[in-house]
Amino acid sequence: MKLKLPGAPIALAASLAFILSGCAGVPQGALALSQESLETRQLQSKKYEGINEERILSASAGVLQDMGFTLVESETSLGVIIGNKDRSAVSAGQIALVFLAALGGANAAYDKDQKIIASLVTRPARGSEGQLIADTYVARVTFARSVTNSHNIIRYESLEAPELYQDFFEKLSKSVFLEGANI
Repeated sequence: MKLKLPGAPIALAASLAFILSGCAGVPQGALALSQESLETRQLQSKKYEGINEERILSASAGVLQDMGFTLVESETSLGVIIGNKDRSAVSAGQIALVFLAALGGANAAYDKDQKIIASLVTRPARGSEGQLIADTYVARVTFARSVTNSHNIIRYESLEAPELYQDFFEKLSKSVFLEGANI
């Protein structure tokens, strides 16, 4: 007795199509960074010459603390420092809008608290041929914030103001100079 399964040819064809679609390659340019991403990365990074990693991490930790950050994570063997600071996120404009919304019967939310997070990573610098450059490191810092509103909803935002990064790297350059001079 022959057993006939209805739809078996369709299932076989669908399975074959599924298996063959897994063999597709990665589209060209799919892993390339956009121009905007490259510009942001350049804003967040700076190369320092004539200093070892321990000293650049020490200088970076000092700058973050001077900026009001509390260091919460530090893994010097990996070249990572993370700090944060808590600030109020209440603004008069938002409160006024909430008041107006309340007059209309709406239950509007306003930003209540924010935690600003700084993450710094160092790595050895490489030359154009990919070789390591002695006593030269690249420091990359990113700033973000998590904002909690009056309904306890949290949103995360990357802070991308160029002035923030320029100010940080100005202070870090001075600190690196002092570290290098053993002052």
